[in-house]
Amino acid sequence: MKNGKSNAKVNGRVVPLKHRYDLRLYVAGQTPRSLQALSNLKRICEEHLAGQYRVQIIDLLEKPQLAAGDQILAIPTLVRAIPKPARKIIGDLSNTEKVLIGLDLRSAD
Repeated sequence: MKNGKSNAKVNGRVVPLKHRYDLRLYVAGQTPRSLQALSNLKRICEEHLAGQYRVQIIDLLEKPQLAAGDQILAIPTLVRAIPKPARKIIGDLSNTEKVLIGLDLRSAD
């Protein structure tokens, strides 16, 4: 829900859009790696992006044609669509530090 041009209302509070994250997690059914990736993503988002993110789960067993849009070659893959530029993180997201760096929430140094 937009509030002005530069803010969004998330969970009852106004959050600058520059701090909003749109994420897509590509999985293939209910495999252990897919379930682990989803669990890890939920934990990371709640700890580091509380109220500032939206996650879309895309099951490529149900909609394989959606893989082409983000050029998905391996699964599970997390795509950070917003903020730009888009970033991809492949794997079950168990390495929290790597995920935070991939999402630009922490520097690599």
